[in-house]
Amino acid sequence: MGFFDIFKKKEEPAAPAPTGPVMVAADAKGTIVPMESIPDDVFAQGILGKCCGIEPAEGKLYAPADAMVDNLFDTHHAVSLVTSTGAELLLHVGIDTVKLGGRHFTAHVQNGQKVKKGDLLISFDREAIQAEGYLCTTPLIVCNTDDYSAVKPLASGSVQPGQDLLQLDGGAQG
Repeated sequence: MGFFDIFKKKEEPAAPAPTGPVMVAADAKGTIVPMESIPDDVFAQGILGKCCGIEPAEGKLYAPADAMVDNLFDTHHAVSLVTSTGAELLLHVGIDTVKLGGRHFTAHVQNGQKVKKGDLLISFDREAIQAEGYLCTTPLIVCNTDDYSAVKPLASGSVQPGQDLLQLDGGAQG
């Protein structure tokens, strides 16, 4: 399944529906930005799914769970993952950073690769990105939000990579 397939109506689930809470960890060191405060309407309104942002304190993006790399964007500013529990996650470094054409981003994974929670996915030069006029606010989106009865933020203030960030409660919504 590719990144854009997650927006298509599914005939059958990619993984069994989780029965208990699924935890998704922080993917960066930094300060939490609540979904509605992310400075981009697509993310702030949850158009791609419920999410949480992090204002990164360093230029490193880590796997928030054991997962498979579904799509590493050519520009290396974003990566989509499918976790071992079936959560479809989009990790997006910065706002409008696709316009950088890959400048200031280095991928440490490739499509189809299995990763463990805490593995380095992408490194990026925060200062260079900001010098070109872009924000580094990094949303972590649960693209299959509708597969869960709730997506709950668990953290506020400062976070470390690997710290619990979101709780996905099992059971699909009607």
